[in-house]
Amino acid sequence: MPITPTIEPPLATLLSPLVAAPSAVVGLEPVTTIKSRWPTIIGALVTVAMLVGLGRELFGSGLAGLTRTVPRDPLFYVAFAGVYFTLPVFDYLIFRKLWGIPLSGLVALIKKRIANDVVVGYSGEAYFYAWARAKARFVAAPFGAVKDVSILSAIAGNAITLAMIAVALPVGRHLIPPEMMRYVYGSLAIVFGTSIPFLIFSKRVFSLDRGQLWWVFGAHIVRSVLTSLFLALAWHFALPAVSVGLWLFLSAGRLLFSRLPLLPNKDLLFANFAILFIGQEGVLSGLIAFTAAAALLVHVILIVAFGLYRLAIRSVK
Repeated sequence: MPITPTIEPPLATLLSPLVAAPSAVVGLEPVTTIKSRWPTIIGALVTVAMLVGLGRELFGSGLAGLTRTVPRDPLFYVAFAGVYFTLPVFDYLIFRKLWGIPLSGLVALIKKRIANDVVVGYSGEAYFYAWARAKARFVAAPFGAVKDVSILSAIAGNAITLAMIAVALPVGRHLIPPEMMRYVYGSLAIVFGTSIPFLIFSKRVFSLDRGQLWWVFGAHIVRSVLTSLFLALAWHFALPAVSVGLWLFLSAGRLLFSRLPLLPNKDLLFANFAILFIGQEGVLSGLIAFTAAAALLVHVILIVAFGLYRLAIRSVK
């Protein structure tokens, strides 16, 4: 019986499965998408806006107040640091609890504070949201949390404002010009009315669970109280002849005026309100101007420091 010879397949045919295998494996791997660059663009735009805003304030004699009534007590500057950093530090504690962000997040939150001060309201939230999106490895869905924290900050501020009005208005009503009272009452209606819808439709508005919402709300309340306390202490160390209790009352009044949306010339109105209580018109107006200018100076120093640090890191890499 003839034996049929076995025909060996070509070497390429034998190796073809092995050659094709990597392609098959690659085809089964998830497709790597190109990472969106819009968070970087937003962050860059807000940073440029911060620089423009700071430049505008500087060229607009924003630092002129530094030449007036410079406090000599070093405790003033300690308390002033408390006023300045309480907001970003509490924001960091909030987002540390929600997301576990690293310490570098504090820098982003300080920039958020600066943007809100020198650009437009909530531009800082846009910057921080862009930063969180860029750090998506530890932030799954940042928009909901940033939104909830911002809304709760406004509600906490409104709650404190209403509480301060309940205490201060009966005492200081005669110090407010009659023509301004209609602005006060209109502002009260807005402050109260803007909070109610968020409370009624809370299940549809908020993304965080109830326990987190209450924790964030409490943190905002404590932060507002501490800011007012530090400001009262700073002013007391600058003008020790005025008691801390009276400065606390005026600090609460400043918070009150800052939260009322319809009042024109809020700083001027508060200055007149404070002068009626303690007198010393020239010294007090100088102190208020110095406090505002010092905050602007800290903005400038920090932005320059952050920029230099970033350049140094890039040069090392």
